[in-house]
Amino acid sequence: MTAHPTMPSDDFVARREAGANWHAQMPDDKAMLRAARDLTKDIENHRAAVYWPDMIGSALVGYASLAGSILVDSTPLALLLGLISSLTLYRALLFIHEISHFRGNPLPGFRTAWNLMVGIPMLMPSFMYENVHTLHHKRTQYGTIEDPEYLPLALMKPWSLPLFVLVALLAPVALLFRCAVLLPLGLVIPPIRRLTWERFSALAINPDFRRKAADGGFRAYVLRLELASFIWSWLLIGSVFLWGWRPLLVTLSVVSVTAVLNQLRTLVAHLWENEGEAMTVTAQFLDSVNVPPPGAIAELWAPVGLRYHALHHLMPSMPYHSLPEAHRRLVRELGAGSTYDGANHKGMGVLVARIARSTMRPRG
Repeated sequence: MTAHPTMPSDDFVARREAGANWHAQMPDDKAMLRAARDLTKDIENHRAAVYWPDMIGSALVGYASLAGSILVDSTPLALLLGLISSLTLYRALLFIHEISHFRGNPLPGFRTAWNLMVGIPMLMPSFMYENVHTLHHKRTQYGTIEDPEYLPLALMKPWSLPLFVLVALLAPVALLFRCAVLLPLGLVIPPIRRLTWERFSALAINPDFRRKAADGGFRAYVLRLELASFIWSWLLIGSVFLWGWRPLLVTLSVVSVTAVLNQLRTLVAHLWENEGEAMTVTAQFLDSVNVPPPGAIAELWAPVGLRYHALHHLMPSMPYHSLPEAHRRLVRELGAGSTYDGANHKGMGVLVARIARSTMRPRG
């Protein structure tokens, strides 16, 4: 039996295209929410045989191509290897998103292995997303001032978009400064420690977000990862005296490309049209973005299931490898013109153009 949206598709599209405050009046499509729950119960388990080879393989290819980019004499070949390294390390890094959604311990040892192989070497240990990203999924916090990962980018000035993307170029230097300088200073100057934790210890885009103090077992876990990150940061700095500047500069450049790619993905992960009001689950879904097949390029800039970002907001705990099948089932069940279809978009270019046009509209 095919489920139907609670309102005609042209109705919810008209509401969305009308602009301001459409989210507050958008009712929930209970048929879609029920279908998402009922059609995917058999694919909700995390498969170790997918996670481990994908994460380890991506990391190994990333580091091998990074080493090649540092060692080869040919500039074109170095650039090609650097690009491969950026893409594969980007994929390995985005497993932090999966880890942030783990309930319990579905993959024993995976979080520790990821931190050792990816999080600490890239100075982005998993605690920088854990207990932060889940706030973005809270029903009453998404799109509000309390959401660490939301800004009304589509309603801001045109210059805000290139600035939002280009600031990511500074990410590797900022991370190195955080781990090598701010962490040890924080041990002797408590205000610096508090500032570092509240403002520079979360992968957030909302400048008003302040991270709450860690406590209990999570605090001890954070301290271990902070110590490891501090040691690694000074090993990176010390490498200059052994091998010169080239290895560090190439590494920072590769991570900069990775950070910019992630920022571009973030730019099109949502429509960014909410002005701070609480939203229904359906409104949150329609403010989020799927870029499903047949296009293959999205798998490069939105890997590890993030091309199905709107679907992820319907089912945050669904493992990334199950999202393509969940999408196929919902498309088959709900059909073209449904509410579900309203979150499916063709690609990054279309989405960037949409947001850019929105920033250029005159506002009262």
